[in-house]
Amino acid sequence: MTHNERLSIKVPASSANLGPGFDSIGLALNLYLTLEIEKHDKWECRSECEELRDFPSDESHFICQVAIKTAANYGVTLPPCKINILSDIPLARGLGSSAAAIVAGIELADSVGELGLTTQEKLLLATKWEGHPDNVGASLFGGLVIGCYRQTEVDMLSFRDLPFEMVAMIPSEILLTKESREVLPTTYSQNEAIQASSTANLLVAALLSQNWTLAGKMMENDLFHQPYRKPLIHSYLEMEQLAKASGAFGVALSGAGPTVLCFIKKGKGKLLMQTMQAEFPEMNVKELTICNTGSIVSSAGLVK
Repeated sequence: MTHNERLSIKVPASSANLGPGFDSIGLALNLYLTLEIEKHDKWECRSECEELRDFPSDESHFICQVAIKTAANYGVTLPPCKINILSDIPLARGLGSSAAAIVAGIELADSVGELGLTTQEKLLLATKWEGHPDNVGASLFGGLVIGCYRQTEVDMLSFRDLPFEMVAMIPSEILLTKESREVLPTTYSQNEAIQASSTANLLVAALLSQNWTLAGKMMENDLFHQPYRKPLIHSYLEMEQLAKASGAFGVALSGAGPTVLCFIKKGKGKLLMQTMQAEFPEMNVKELTICNTGSIVSSAGLVK
């Protein structure tokens, strides 16, 4: 990246778990975090997005910290940059806003620092930051991802062009992942673990074979986290009942919540969105599709 060149980094939002795929299944969504970057005499972050205005404007910004520390791991000191941050990913709503920021920081380090990282190396770095591979993997690869993290390695597969859409029910209140993790049991019995993992296995098989009815059933049968988190979500049962009565094949918490995702066959999302919005006017209801591209870094031209 030359001094008068501008870069653009675009990272999709993500939903994790899809019910039973706890910390291992993720889905990239068509909401985006976008960075517009140019080299500068000091670190400077700015955003016109209301939600992002309270974040630091210097190198203490989380994205800058991820970038600076990632480059330092490879013995590179990043030159300071001016970054304009745009985002339509709601914060702390279970839609992967922190994972998108981590991926954006790593892409920034790789591009500006000329690290030459492979996608697999980016995935491992991002997973170490996030603690699990589902959200960051979806933001990096796009599509539906299934991953496994073991200490120093991440294995992941991505599947694209699956013919379903989603309607996201996004409440105004936030739910921090830390708080929603505190309601989970610390151990599961052998029988619970077998049932929970077989449910997740069958969810993947159902999604890939486009057996939507079975996929929805497995989403509801999760034993890992949803039975403990659903009581934290206002009107979950009412949303689930209306969505299914209106054509959705499945309903699941997005990540740790509080967003609820309703899954429906491709082409039917708009009508479901209208139905859900009419019944839950206090909610931010969005029709979403799968982002199949993952993160994209491109030249935005020369600084004028």
